[in-house]
Amino acid sequence: MGFELGSVLMKLGMVSTSDHSSVVSMNLFVALLCACIVLGHLLEEHRWMNESITALAIGLCTGIVILLTTGGKSSHILVFSEDLFFIYLLPPIIFNAGFQVKKKQFFRNFMTIMLFGAIGTLISFGIISLGAIHFFKKMNIGSLDIGDYLAIGAIFSATDSVCTLQVLNQDETPLLYSLVFGEGVVNDATSVVLFNAIQSFDLSHIDSSIAWQFIGNFLYLFVTSTMLGVLAGLLSAYIIKKLYFGRHSTDREVAIMILMAYLSYMLAELFYLSAILTVFFCGIVMSHYTWHNVTESSRVTTKHAFATLSFVAEIFIFLYVGMDALDIEKWRFVSDSPGKSVGVSSILLGLVLVGRAAFVFPLSFLSNLTKKSSSEKIDIKEQVTIWWAGLMRGAVSMALAYNQFTRAGHTQLRENAIMITSTISVVLFSTVVFGLMTQPLVRLLLPPPKPFTSMISSEPNTPKSFLVPLLGNGEETETEQASQNIPRPTSLRMLLSTPSHTVHHYWRKFDNAFMRPVFGGRGFVPFIPGSPTEQNLGQWR
Repeated sequence: MGFELGSVLMKLGMVSTSDHSSVVSMNLFVALLCACIVLGHLLEEHRWMNESITALAIGLCTGIVILLTTGGKSSHILVFSEDLFFIYLLPPIIFNAGFQVKKKQFFRNFMTIMLFGAIGTLISFGIISLGAIHFFKKMNIGSLDIGDYLAIGAIFSATDSVCTLQVLNQDETPLLYSLVFGEGVVNDATSVVLFNAIQSFDLSHIDSSIAWQFIGNFLYLFVTSTMLGVLAGLLSAYIIKKLYFGRHSTDREVAIMILMAYLSYMLAELFYLSAILTVFFCGIVMSHYTWHNVTESSRVTTKHAFATLSFVAEIFIFLYVGMDALDIEKWRFVSDSPGKSVGVSSILLGLVLVGRAAFVFPLSFLSNLTKKSSSEKIDIKEQVTIWWAGLMRGAVSMALAYNQFTRAGHTQLRENAIMITSTISVVLFSTVVFGLMTQPLVRLLLPPPKPFTSMISSEPNTPKSFLVPLLGNGEETETEQASQNIPRPTSLRMLLSTPSHTVHHYWRKFDNAFMRPVFGGRGFVPFIPGSPTEQNLGQWR
């Protein structure tokens, strides 16, 4: 009996020690997150030094300290988990991207965005995969099969345009910002869909039927994922519009928006769809309908809550990437041939540069052929900026590489270790070096435009621009905007007097006639005490 009691106490002691070490790790990680935010604030005037680079640098320094204190046994305090990344960290980032997007610019350039984000990613995927097969087989880095090479293509097709977006201003350069932003989200979704499709097929014997099944599966995932996100957003708008949660509790409004957004992501994961596309379009629909159906205070809360969650998740990811870059377990496998690891990283960087250029410039040329107005065309300086914006690699590439080449965050095979360390090297080099060069390059290529540009392109009816909600809702109808004495070019004045019959024009007519009366939105919420109202009760036309 005494022995059994002693055994139980020993086990409890071990559990207690394990729990305490987890608490210590989390304390340290939260303290590092706070340090990233403080340093990011202090460096805000130098916009080229964003939170991503700051988090990477702090993560590297922390990794060095941990390496020294543990005698070279470990460099990180948390083991990387794909579930942590895809289930908890990625959803708020992608949802906030859709929730804050300026929809008018995004959908006006939707075909060009899809051309870059979907077709361009496929081109880049093909070039990187073929290049990896050609060069890596000659380097004899290990027994990689065709699935691994195609996975490498998908991994390094996923871009991270955070640095460029922080330098660009969506009011000064609305066309360029919407292209870079939209392509970045669609690119991530396409890369993940490609990666999942590669893992779900037996690629050891590729024939025409397998190829057609692959293409069909890709298109199916793309369309169904988008539709699921739209339906989830519309459902949340309908529920909030009909039930008027704000009469009793604004907390319920905020809770239902957050939970419905997360539910759309998890449903996509449940049905093996592209959760990135689903939650992105759910964010767009929620900002268009649901956000206008809630009370004034709930708008402020949701806008800042989604932005804060996204901000913290991004810093968390880059902080971990910085620490994991020095993981001694992975580097031990390549320590006997560092030149080979450097060679693999250099080849991958070169393929990224070539793959990016192979579609940006040709597809820009094709896009320009369909544009009549010179203001809608992408000039060569903007093309270079778009090309540069997609050279950075980030968290999605890291997560996909871990998924393909590790098991539970660990690797025991030399070729897998080489691919992981090479991915880390490419992410670090592209984020830090290319990221630091982004601001001077963009300022060189794109000098600040004339003052009237930002006044024209501002879109005050989105969550992004809801800056002073307690002093006034800051919303104006388009008719009021047109009546203001703002200098505009002749072409814009003509456009305001005779709207062009574009897809956007017909969508607005359909939206006002059928969608907004059912699902709500700006100008279509009835005036009922306790229900969502707006100062301007006229319908938005």
